[in-house]
Amino acid sequence: MSVPPPEAPARPIGVIRVLTSEDPTAVATHGTAIEERYGLPTVSRCIPGQPYGIHDDESEARAEPEIVALARELADAGARTLIISCAADPALQETREAVGVPVIGAGSAAAAVALGLGRRVGVLGIRDEAPPAVRALLGDRFTASARPQGVHRTTDLLAPEGPEAVLEAAAGLVASGADTLLLACTGLNTIGIRPLLERRLGVPVVDPVLAAGLLASYAHAA
Repeated sequence: MSVPPPEAPARPIGVIRVLTSEDPTAVATHGTAIEERYGLPTVSRCIPGQPYGIHDDESEARAEPEIVALARELADAGARTLIISCAADPALQETREAVGVPVIGAGSAAAAVALGLGRRVGVLGIRDEAPPAVRALLGDRFTASARPQGVHRTTDLLAPEGPEAVLEAAAGLVASGADTLLLACTGLNTIGIRPLLERRLGVPVVDPVLAAGLLASYAHAA
């Protein structure tokens, strides 16, 4: 009786983190969330030189070539799908042109999911304005955007007062008429705020990391 050959290991989803860290557990946080939710293998890497992540136009411009370079490395190493784990979708088009595998931006993924859930989408992020890619996709279903008080960079979310500031800003969006919330910063996944917001506010809350993982699950099955 012949023994079937062992299955080849699944090619992972490459998760590109735009917050630089020397802590491998911290870097893997978003990949771990995708693995736990969808059962997909991931490999996570961070770009260099961004200890505060992407939080303004200058930090985004500085990060873009590093994202493209890291995407090439991950694709060459065997990643079958790539996720840019930042709701601003930095260098998304450039990365798609640079590699031969699907590339998913967390911001546009979150907007796509939000469109399937609600008619009035409130966007909660770390800038005063919603990311342009998110705003463009939401179109006339965008209702308002908000930034938690005292939060200007991803790392500010880790402060003890971060979760309460996020809840207050989110409540303001719901009070203004939002029937769905979109988290326009992947650092909000890092602090695990989505379940609390849904319990307190009673509306669907779209996490950009999980939204990107959902789309990656389709690409991974192809």
